Amino acid sequence: MTQLGTEAPQAGPGSAAVLRAAHVGVRFGGITALDDVSVEVRPGEVCGLIGPNGAGKTTLFDVLSGIRRPDSGVVELGGADVSARGPVWRARHGMRRTFQRQQLFGRLTVLDNLIVAEEWRGGGGGIAADLLALPSRRRRERERRARAEEVLGLCGLAELRDVHAGTLPVGQARMVELARAVVDTPRVLLLDEPASGMSQTESGWLGEVVRRLVEHEHCAVLLVEHDVAFVMGLASRVVVLNLGTVLAEGTPAEVRANQAVRDAYLGGS
Repeated sequence: MTQLGTEAPQAGPGSAAVLRAAHVGVRFGGITALDDVSVEVRPGEVCGLIGPNGAGKTTLFDVLSGIRRPDSGVVELGGADVSARGPVWRARHGMRRTFQRQQLFGRLTVLDNLIVAEEWRGGGGGIAADLLALPSRRRRERERRARAEEVLGLCGLAELRDVHAGTLPVGQARMVELARAVVDTPRVLLLDEPASGMSQTESGWLGEVVRRLVEHEHCAVLLVEHDVAFVMGLASRVVVLNLGTVLAEGTPAEVRANQAVRDAYLGGS
């Protein structure tokens, strides 16, 4: 695998946020899960989202991806208010998300797991093209396969293309999920605990691949992860949630040095 530098990806100068949440609030009955939370991510940037259990990280991800509508505030994708749009609409407009629980098609090969993610765009020529194997359909299939092969290479998975996904260990399965999220070119990636269950070596591999994808695809990445060292080594900016509010935001060094963050989450004095 090509070795990449350890420097965190940086957003381009003056880049406008591709994903933005502004003053988001979510309540479950009398419990406030999110209170006036604002966060944004720019193209070419990895932003880490950390905080203790119950801080509101998963709720915020659900709001950003369209699974849950906020009770207050807005979510913008590419500068447009998408607060009322569902997850399918957002996915078809460039938002991709991975989940804590693996969701692969176990009976399909690794390559076919990626090709499936491109199928929603249609085969080119409709049902007639499918039945008659018209040139438009064959051309589209070649394009899909070529894109899937490209992403497998970027993710270091080329040698696993013909392996059934259900036979893969946790680390490789999570990499396939990441590749599947990327194959239909994303504008923004929401990665929910991508290093969960991975060894230190595997999480190092994951970090290299995320850097490679950000550079190649110039997408924005928002990353939720309990492995603080992993986040600090990968993200150029970190947002800390605590009890549903933004406790701190800044570079990894600034967040590490923040006494309120140390008291609430990182520990130590």
